[in-house]
Amino acid sequence: MGTILAVVGSPRRDGNTHVLVSTILEGAQEEGASGELLLLGDLTIGECNGCHACWQGKPCSKSDDMNDVYAKIAECEAIIFGTPVYWYGPTALMKGFIDRFVYFNCPANRPMVRGKPAVLATPFEDTDPQGAQLLVAFFDRCIDYLQMRPAGRIIVPGVGEKGAIRRHPDALAQARILGGRLARRLRNQ
Repeated sequence: MGTILAVVGSPRRDGNTHVLVSTILEGAQEEGASGELLLLGDLTIGECNGCHACWQGKPCSKSDDMNDVYAKIAECEAIIFGTPVYWYGPTALMKGFIDRFVYFNCPANRPMVRGKPAVLATPFEDTDPQGAQLLVAFFDRCIDYLQMRPAGRIIVPGVGEKGAIRRHPDALAQARILGGRLARRLRNQ
């Protein structure tokens, strides 16, 4: 059965993004998938400096936690990207993580992500769903460029304070359903 890497790009442990992504992962596990939750706030991931060592068949020039994460990304069968909206885009943690995907952009490494289902989970404070529009467009573009497959998204506006998402049982139910759908998709591949 499928292995899912669930990435939380919020700096708040047990915050809305953590809860939302965990719920998606639980839904997938209920359908038999296995998974790992990765809290970017617990890792040291530096910025990509554009050296393109990875494009020359060399390991990444950065000596940080991303080198271990590359293997997790390559081994998983699907990825959940979770980030709140910060200034109409992802958090700095998530943006730095995505910037390091240049490793998978080179021809030799692209097969490690090509075709993998990707889910986006975004809770945010603004009550207007359009507040996530630029972030969603960013992820749509990244997923398309990396030749991954969109496998769903859940956008939950109006949840700014820590734990506010727990007062949105419908959103959490949708997250669990999304996880179950992702697991079934992996099972049927």
